[in-house]
Order: sequence, then structure tokens, then C-alpha cells
Amino acid sequence: MLMSVDDMLREYSNDSAHPREVRRLSMMIFDEVCEKILELPNKHRNYLEAAALLHDIGYAVNSKSHNKESQKLILDNGLKEFNNTETKIISCIARYHRGSLPDKREHDFYNTLDKQERKIVKRLAGILRIADGLDRAHLSLIKKIKINYNEDDALVEFILTPNTYEYHPDISYAARKRDLFEIAFKAQSFLRFEK
Repeated sequence: MLMSVDDMLREYSNDSAHPREVRRLSMMIFDEVCEKILELPNKHRNYLEAAALLHDIGYAVNSKSHNKESQKLILDNGLKEFNNTETKIISCIARYHRGSLPDKREHDFYNTLDKQERKIVKRLAGILRIADGLDRAHLSLIKKIKINYNEDDALVEFILTPNTYEYHPDISYAARKRDLFEIAFKAQSFLRFEK
């Protein structure tokens, strides 16, 4: 029997605060991307939301390769709210929230997706990687994210508002995870705190 996203999160996660925070950050980035860089369909927002909530469920199986285990759990259980193809896409978005980048030559399952579906995975997993990196400490330290986009220079500036101006959280992990976003949106990016 298929599981809902919420049921799967309850079943396989001891901590729902981090996945919900990563969802919140992902949705902010997604909305900014749609407004400033490239308008994406609302169903892609739904895929990203599901993947953000489920990206760490693989910890229930194996912490070292939890991203691959998250993908497997999503595929094994299915998702009530999504059809089979959408579930495959969501599982790949969750899988690529960390670790190696999607590669159709090396990752057989990813290669079962068509070109358009692979593009969706790269874009949404690129967003998810940054959002996950911003909540590395699991402390919900980012209040708001805005994007400035310079189309001429293909440059994306993430402007972060911390919860308290006295304390700027460590964003180096998120900065290291920008790679897939930059590939997917064909742009360079950097992160900075609001002045």
C-alpha cells in the first residue's frame, strides 16, 4: 500500500524539525528562483517539498549512505500523492541532496529518467542541497532568503537574513553544496548575509 509523504516521514524519522526546516528554506529558494531566474511549474514545487521532507529518512536504515537509502525507501513504499514517474523524480531529488552529483553514465537509475526529468532532478536537487546545507546544525538559524540575479553575468546572489543579527551562522557547508545548483541553472552563485 502506498504511503503519504507525512506517513513516511513519521514512520522513518525521529526528528521532523530538520526536514520541515529544509522544506521551508527550499520553498523560499524555489519561489525566488521562479520570480528572478526561471519560472518553474507548481508541480515541481510539490516534488521539491516532498523530497525536502523525505531527504533524511534513510538514516533509519544506514547513516553513511542515508541519501541512497532515502531514495530506496521512497521507491519501495511509493508515494500516495504522486504517480510512479513523479515518485521516481522525487526519489532522485532526495538521493542527490548530498554526495555525488547526478551522472547518467554512472547512475543507472537516474539514467532511466528522460532528459527533461533529469533536468528537473538537477534543478530541484540543486535547491535542496543548498537548503540542507543552510540547516546543517539543525538549529533553524536562517529567517529569510532572497535572490539577486544578474542575467548578463549569469550570477546568482543568495542574500540570507539570520534570525538574529548578532549571530551569523556558519554557511560554509551550504557554499560547498552550490555545485549542482550552478550546473542546473548555468550560473555562478555566492551566499552572503544581508547588510
